[in-house]
Amino acid sequence: MTESGRKRRLFPDAFKLEAVAAVQGGRPVAQVAAELGLPDRLVRAWLRWAAVRPVAAGDAPAPTPPREPAAPARRLGPSPADQAAEIARLRRELDRVRMERDILKRAALIFGQATGGR
Repeated sequence: MTESGRKRRLFPDAFKLEAVAAVQGGRPVAQVAAELGLPDRLVRAWLRWAAVRPVAAGDAPAPTPPREPAAPARRLGPSPADQAAEIARLRRELDRVRMERDILKRAALIFGQATGGR
């Protein structure tokens, strides 16, 4: 185990070479890393490793064709700007309702004193 307590993952050379081939085939490092669930820096290290590694006959896999970029993830719910506007509206409404409540409390006290004094 490493000092941080996590077990170090080991990847076979064939897996590394496929990732390198995908990048050399024209796909961005970030995209390849995201598809494999790896950090970008690891894929970049594999690129450096493959550059200095002697290639045996038939060792490197064929480059994978570039894939269509994934559609951006859709947000669920309102945007942060919509949420901020809604919060501001609710705060204004809360201030108005508190003011109305305070007026009604005072009115109840006034009318209560007026009826109790007779």
